[in-house]
Amino acid sequence: MSDPNRPVLSAALDGCTIVIAVDRRSGELAAALERHGATVRRAPALTIVPHIDDEALLARTRELIENPPDVVVATTGVGFRGWMEAADEAGMLDDLHAAFAKAQIVARGPKARGAIQQAGLTADWVAESETSAELGEFLLAEGVAGRRIAVQHHGSGADGLDELFEGDGADVVSLTVYRWGPPPDPETVRRSVVATGSGEVDAVLFTSAPGAHEWVAAARREGVLGDIRELVHTGRVLLAAVGPITAGPLEEVGLEPLVAERGRLGSLVRAVVTHFGGGHAPSRDTTAGRLELRSSGAVLDGRFIPLSRTGTDVLGVLFDADGSVVSRSELQCALPRSGDNTHAVEMAVARVREALGVPDLIKTVVKRGYRLNVVEPGGSL
Repeated sequence: MSDPNRPVLSAALDGCTIVIAVDRRSGELAAALERHGATVRRAPALTIVPHIDDEALLARTRELIENPPDVVVATTGVGFRGWMEAADEAGMLDDLHAAFAKAQIVARGPKARGAIQQAGLTADWVAESETSAELGEFLLAEGVAGRRIAVQHHGSGADGLDELFEGDGADVVSLTVYRWGPPPDPETVRRSVVATGSGEVDAVLFTSAPGAHEWVAAARREGVLGDIRELVHTGRVLLAAVGPITAGPLEEVGLEPLVAERGRLGSLVRAVVTHFGGGHAPSRDTTAGRLELRSSGAVLDGRFIPLSRTGTDVLGVLFDADGSVVSRSELQCALPRSGDNTHAVEMAVARVREALGVPDLIKTVVKRGYRLNVVEPGGSL
């Protein structure tokens, strides 16, 4: 729920319902979106299970202190920070920093570099593509034979770096600082994919590849993946990923996401705000001004107008027709429990006209149906 005392930065996301399939920092992300007018639903598809008390992690940390590494590989920001926190709790942080004094420190992307800097260390090289493949190619090109390499893994631990380096003669010390666990509330995830497939959601945000993969799997289990794919294709639902790695599981099933430029939460929020507030959402040029749809209403000439679920569905059918005539029977299909009652269609259209305050925006075509009063049929998508 939005905090009424929190300052509002813009109205760009007014009327938008946004699902964040995120566990860590979900409160921060939700607050940033709400400051632009969004209604946020949290539906973390996975949880991060820390290994702070994992003796195996501490044992390997002691090994590195006793026998310092030549190379330290940080694959994730949250993982590297968790490792430093675990070492600190165990009273080994100063000794671990000393063991890194002569090591080459490399990062798999800007978030990992940020965590390295936060720990008071310096990244010697960063894989800007945020891929383990680029990181591995860089170190193999430098030569790893005979070198001792500490590799901090991400939650799924399946990046192939250990095998790659060992196959080229390196001595690898593998550290998994956290792992992915089940969603805290599977029913919330289920409801989120069903709501997205039925058009009740404007955007879904992802910050990890495993989380995106599990959300897609939930959509497939509920039989709504095809519906979501169609809504994404038409622009009625926006999927947004914090970086190209996170986008991978979405792209694999034909869901083309918006990818944040810098791989940060702030960049992700800006990308979504710019999409909805900067004229990138699907629109129609009408005689009453630019019209955009939201899951809970419409934006007409820059002003958000709330509509009922039925009103939004009716306007959506007319919006998709883009000025072509929609028959009463077609509109009737968008009305729940209307049966053969054509009067229900007339009442629904009348309520939408009243809410929009522009009766002429929806034209009645005698004996045929209704159409949206667009400036040029076949306008922008």
